[in-house]
Amino acid sequence: MFPRPIPETAIWQRGLYVVLVVGILIVWLAPLFAIILTSFRSTQDVMGGNLWGWPTQFGLVDNYAAVFTQTPMARYFLNSLTITIPSVIGVLILSTLAGFVLARYRFRGNMLVFALFVGGNFLPHQIMMIPVRDLMVRLNLYDTMSALIIFHIAFQTGFATLFMRNFIAALPGELFQAARAEGATPFQTLVHVVVPLVRPALAALAILLFTFIWNDYFWAVVLTISDTVKPVTAGLANLRGEWVSAWNLISAGTIVVALPPVAMFFLMQKHFITGLTMGAVKG
Repeated sequence: MFPRPIPETAIWQRGLYVVLVVGILIVWLAPLFAIILTSFRSTQDVMGGNLWGWPTQFGLVDNYAAVFTQTPMARYFLNSLTITIPSVIGVLILSTLAGFVLARYRFRGNMLVFALFVGGNFLPHQIMMIPVRDLMVRLNLYDTMSALIIFHIAFQTGFATLFMRNFIAALPGELFQAARAEGATPFQTLVHVVVPLVRPALAALAILLFTFIWNDYFWAVVLTISDTVKPVTAGLANLRGEWVSAWNLISAGTIVVALPPVAMFFLMQKHFITGLTMGAVKG
């Protein structure tokens, strides 16, 4: 079922494995390297068609400064933070509450409710484009950041509930019995017993949600139209001109947009790995 380790005596097999790994990494990282290199190029290089060769002139400082001075990227960046942070917090709260109820309480329709949460993850977002847009128009929320916040909370809660329900269900039942014996209410049990124990899972889920919502492009285009509310993913598309595109500025903007999820992952890497491996090994 699992791949067998390559023996140390099989030198040619180990060599072939290393070559394959290096080759896959090169293919995987080549587009990223090209974007980083293009973000260093001067406008003259881009206009001259030098998109893959080594830059003849470097415009590192000018390009990244121009992203914030010559384009509305600062506004887009702030819009994304305004949309993503409340969405992540809302999803974490709702999924923890729902996961706690579905994991620890048995009631008629428990599995049906859980199936609804899970089933929502398998619906293609494209088929819901028109109904969701019409709903936001009728609620007078179209072309507002509130529309994106509500949408992301609603559609990410299904996956997050599945995630949290499984972690909470794996907690020892004796903890809940002890809390009940001490007279703790269900809410007190959730706050003082469950949340501290699933904190690594919450951290891992927060990173995943932040990445999903921050990188969303489809709904950013469907539910917004004005620059005052567009997030960075939709804003990047606006940097393309009708006749001429400043690919060095677009590449620099792409790198800037990618930094928050990457920085969040590295800052919370320990909690992320702990959350994903939580319960995998029994003590």
